[in-house]
Amino acid sequence: MPWPLLHAIADMPDEALYRSLAQLQAAEFLYETSLFPERAYTFKHALTHEVAYGSLLHERRRALHARLVEALEALAGDRVEDQVERLAQHALRGEVWEKALAYGRQAGDKAWTRSAYREAVVCYEQALAALDHVPDSRTTTEQAIDLRLGLRPTLNALGAAPERMLDHLHHAETLAETLGDPLRLGWVYAEMGATFWGAGEVDRAIDYGQRTLALAATLGHVGLQVRAQSTLGQAYYDAGDYQRAVESLGRSVTLLQGDLLAERFGTNGSVAATSRAWLSQCHAERGAFTEGLAMGEDGLRVAETVNDPFSLIVACYGVSMVYLRQGDVQRAIPVLERAVGLCQDWHIPLLLPQMAAALGLAYALEGRITAGLALAEQGVEQQVARSRPRALASVVAYLSEAYLLAGRLEDARQRAAQAYDLARQYQQRGHQAWALWLLGESTARQGSPEAEPAAGHYRQALALAEELGMRPLQAHCHRGLGTLYAQTGQRELARTALSAAIVLYKTMEMTFWLPQTEATLARVA
Repeated sequence: MPWPLLHAIADMPDEALYRSLAQLQAAEFLYETSLFPERAYTFKHALTHEVAYGSLLHERRRALHARLVEALEALAGDRVEDQVERLAQHALRGEVWEKALAYGRQAGDKAWTRSAYREAVVCYEQALAALDHVPDSRTTTEQAIDLRLGLRPTLNALGAAPERMLDHLHHAETLAETLGDPLRLGWVYAEMGATFWGAGEVDRAIDYGQRTLALAATLGHVGLQVRAQSTLGQAYYDAGDYQRAVESLGRSVTLLQGDLLAERFGTNGSVAATSRAWLSQCHAERGAFTEGLAMGEDGLRVAETVNDPFSLIVACYGVSMVYLRQGDVQRAIPVLERAVGLCQDWHIPLLLPQMAAALGLAYALEGRITAGLALAEQGVEQQVARSRPRALASVVAYLSEAYLLAGRLEDARQRAAQAYDLARQYQQRGHQAWALWLLGESTARQGSPEAEPAAGHYRQALALAEELGMRPLQAHCHRGLGTLYAQTGQRELARTALSAAIVLYKTMEMTFWLPQTEATLARVA
């Protein structure tokens, strides 16, 4: 503790204080941690500190912490923000409740801004504890809402269960309705939409996204509008409604220019960067790779400018999905490796499983089967452990395809069936189409004398891909059917399907799969 604080709370003359400190140093209870610009002291052992602190009566401890708050405020002057973490702790222990509430919230906001999510959660929850001791008023009710709104994205980044976040949000919703505060109610709706989307409840995410959008229009609030459009775009993406997803995300991108590029609007990252990343994925699913890559790289530039890890991870994933869908594995791998590294370095467990599984598939496509399977299996295990179902279908599908490349056909079929069931359960039609294709691939390659089950899976996947406008998947389905027809001696059907696949691959410059497809067609011819 610095000398000025010791002096402020010791309540004794300087000479007596110096003498007491010298005696404690001689007895090896304390030591000096610095001499310049001012003396500072600490306990030599943590156990000594605990014993000394525990020997104080509760009221004495409370009074000392309260005096430390006053001393810190006086010493900080206009730079109180630099000391909010210490002020929050001492105010809480000193039972200076209003200051504990104010400083706790400031400390939480500060930690959240620098992506220190665990620290932010602790600060927000301590501020909520202090709130219980503050007299009821409109101001305290507003603070209760704002604290719960702040908790949602921090808990989300840490992979907390949706139920925990929804408990806070339902409470905030009731408080906002009681206050008659439409703006705060709009922010609650925005967070509920994002939470339901993360929980895999597409319909409810869309419902709350539209509620947010309606309030944003009434209030003329740009922040609420872009949050609503962003959530709706992500939900439409999961539903396989890529056209509406492109429209919603495109509106968000259009609004977020200039000074708004760095704005979070209550999310964990730059909404401008993440909206561009999701828009790039929509283009990738539809085979518009030029547009997708341009949008994804723009999102990555925004994320690098704001230098926020969450934005960077999502932006890397957006770019990597364009590369993977087009078959440019060599360019996908370093981007995904960067995303995985950021998840690990910044302790963001929410995003790690999906990044790891996607990287595992990329390794397998490159031929690094062992490393790829290990990462993809790890991604599935982590996603299951976190009880966050929204990304589970895609993560399991990545593992299924990795098994397919490893020749573990029955494992691939079982994981494809699991991905299909998950995608149906969570209304994710695009993932459902990919899972059907994987079922066709894994069934066809097992060499069953009866080819019709595999053909049925391919046809179902193709029909759904055509309905949703998923041209890369259409190409894969035609290739799968053509290969299957060639194996069963149906030469004319094989030529038709393989030719259709080649036309699509060439049109979209998906050259990774082109040589194999052309070779199969040549054998048929």
